[in-house]
Amino acid sequence: MNWHRGFERRLRRALQQAKALATNLGRSVKFADDAGDGSSRMDLTWITGRLALGGGIWTAEHMSEIARAGITHIIDMQIEFDDTPLAEPLGIDVLWNPTDDDFQPKEPELFQRGVEFALQALEREDAKVFIHCAAGVHRAAMMTLALLCSQGWELEDAMQTISSRRPVVDFAEVYVNSVEKFLQQQVKTAN
Repeated sequence: MNWHRGFERRLRRALQQAKALATNLGRSVKFADDAGDGSSRMDLTWITGRLALGGGIWTAEHMSEIARAGITHIIDMQIEFDDTPLAEPLGIDVLWNPTDDDFQPKEPELFQRGVEFALQALEREDAKVFIHCAAGVHRAAMMTLALLCSQGWELEDAMQTISSRRPVVDFAEVYVNSVEKFLQQQVKTAN
């Protein structure tokens, strides 16, 4: 029972940090714990018809919402929690790609794992991919950016599309630079 209390404390702290970040960015956002009607809802934004970006799943109830949304694959960028045990009973494939939101450069291999997983998933016509971290502000956004650019999107167009659909996203310069480094490595590998 002690692990449960510790998890709840970490979850509350992560949500408080995410809300504080959104407030500091001058943006208002609804999080899964404050649907406003006493219920809970999943924090998910569709970027394309088959690609969604959002915050932490955390509970079996939220994972069920993910399944009802048609999500077949998840790229979990949060270091705080591995979704795999929640997803397995629903037949959802998870890539746990734990990443610290520390505003430090990220290695190309981090993006390569996520992009390969997503591209393989999207080969199936019925597949839908959900990329998330704890708040859906930094880590998930940079992975979504890497995926879209790997699919042929221009960097600026991808950033604009992501930001227009999910205004809470914050593209930290160090993370954008990390995505650019990954994309440059992809080009070198292809040649």
